[in-house]
Amino acid sequence: MIEVARYLSVHRIAYFSMEVGIRQEMHTYSGGLGLLAGDAARSAADLDLPMVFVTLASREGSIKQEIDADGNQIDGPDPWSPEDWATPIGALIAVEIERRQVWIRPWLYDLKSQRGHQIPVLLLDTNVPENDPRDRNITNRLYFGDQKDRIKQEAVLGVGGVRVLRALGFTIDTYHLNEGHAAFLSLALLDQHRINRIPGIPEPFSYDVHAVREKCVFTTHTPVEAGHDQFEYDDVRAIVGDLIEFDQFKLLAGHDKLNMSLLALNLSRYANGVARRHAETAQKMFPDYPIRTVTNGAHVPTWMHPAIADLFKTIAPHWVYELEDLLKADQVPPDALWDAHQRAKGELIDYVRATTGVEMDPDVPVIAFARRMTGYKRPDLLFHDMERLRAIGQKYPFQVVMAGKSHPRDFEGKAIIRSIHGHMRSIKDMPMAFLPNYSIDIAKKLVSGTDVWLNNPVPPLEASGTSGMKAAFNGVLNFSVLDGWWLEGWEEGVTGWAIGSDGSESSPQAHAAAMYDKLESTILPLYHDDRARWIWMMQQTIAKIGAVFNSARMMRRYSTEAYLRS
Repeated sequence: MIEVARYLSVHRIAYFSMEVGIRQEMHTYSGGLGLLAGDAARSAADLDLPMVFVTLASREGSIKQEIDADGNQIDGPDPWSPEDWATPIGALIAVEIERRQVWIRPWLYDLKSQRGHQIPVLLLDTNVPENDPRDRNITNRLYFGDQKDRIKQEAVLGVGGVRVLRALGFTIDTYHLNEGHAAFLSLALLDQHRINRIPGIPEPFSYDVHAVREKCVFTTHTPVEAGHDQFEYDDVRAIVGDLIEFDQFKLLAGHDKLNMSLLALNLSRYANGVARRHAETAQKMFPDYPIRTVTNGAHVPTWMHPAIADLFKTIAPHWVYELEDLLKADQVPPDALWDAHQRAKGELIDYVRATTGVEMDPDVPVIAFARRMTGYKRPDLLFHDMERLRAIGQKYPFQVVMAGKSHPRDFEGKAIIRSIHGHMRSIKDMPMAFLPNYSIDIAKKLVSGTDVWLNNPVPPLEASGTSGMKAAFNGVLNFSVLDGWWLEGWEEGVTGWAIGSDGSESSPQAHAAAMYDKLESTILPLYHDDRARWIWMMQQTIAKIGAVFNSARMMRRYSTEAYLRS
């Protein structure tokens, strides 16, 4: 195990996540959860934190999206080869699934920071010849299959991940569960902390639950009830057997069904939401548990366009390591900032033309919407009143670029994609484009090359959202409902604009009307008629959001508030 030997003495915090967005070529992510984990790993490397990241190899990725002539999403696997990017570790460990030994091979990816520090990312893979053919595809496709397939994947991540770390010689003090998918790891830890019950004294547990709690911290990301995995106990028992005694299992994970979030909460000493509003929502969902807040952040060096990054080097040569220097954004010459933005915008326009054939004008504002295409995010809200939209565009021309995937079983989301394409075809005099197969590279083009970043989910269903932060790093102005992180980063007319007000009517009609009103009366006139003020806002959003809503700040907070124990 020479590949991991250099990490063993110092890497004592293990971060478990079903997906980690490491790089474009490695399809080990599906969306925001994985990209957040990837940015956490990048900042952990920057800060030289003693961490190891554990995820699934996901050889077939999540979804490769194509769009047919009618606007239908055609989805299939998105394969990649671990052999091209990671090193196989010469060890196999086993977990029992459906009474069979399922062997797991870990792959090592060395994530390197600009400072030269390295973070190990372990990719768990069951596609090995030692396994029964039924088990080789457990880790192949991210979030694919039915509930039983999900149990198998989460058992490989949680139970298998703990055993892999132990087999490789890691001594872990703290396990960070990034969402409930990883909660099986707490059962693997319980199995290591069995105690003998004292005859005659009623004890609910045969395990040292306190010792396991002391090792675990839990981050919940979804305020949507359906987003918390729940499994039938009969299925769990048939697949993973008696990981712990089932009467005690139900005390920790729920009486009727296994609730993975509840299991994680009961076996973690620290739990947090990912924005202040989200923590409030999570607290209402789980009133018996203290839910703290660590607002998400994104990795500035990854998401800032090189032309803008180079500008900051002229005023703060070490800003990459001292992100507080982004507060000096008002020292960047306005013309230079605008020129750098136009360069990024030109790259996006070239990509739009090459991908969709749509011609766009670099002197006309571009509004972007790029999120997972699902109902509560309301990706089609911009088209709520087509007549009003056309009228605004005739008065103040603008352009629209959209991107995003729907889960293969999200038929509502797929219908929304089809509807969006229909709306785009019906507006002949306004350039609009939908970029298929949203990915890290496409996201980088969008967050740097657009002018306005639109976000309009149903509040309070936005957990945090980090795409708007990435846009802000590039001086792109946010236009969003007051939910998630935007409640904390929003300064009206300074860092961007709000759609509606906090706690106001949030029906599609009300939010669409508020969106149209502000586009017509404030945002588009400002772009067309007061370029100096627009650039001033670009400077403000880089300074006020970039210096605060970054993943370095996020990981420092986790280190001091969650990982360290008094």
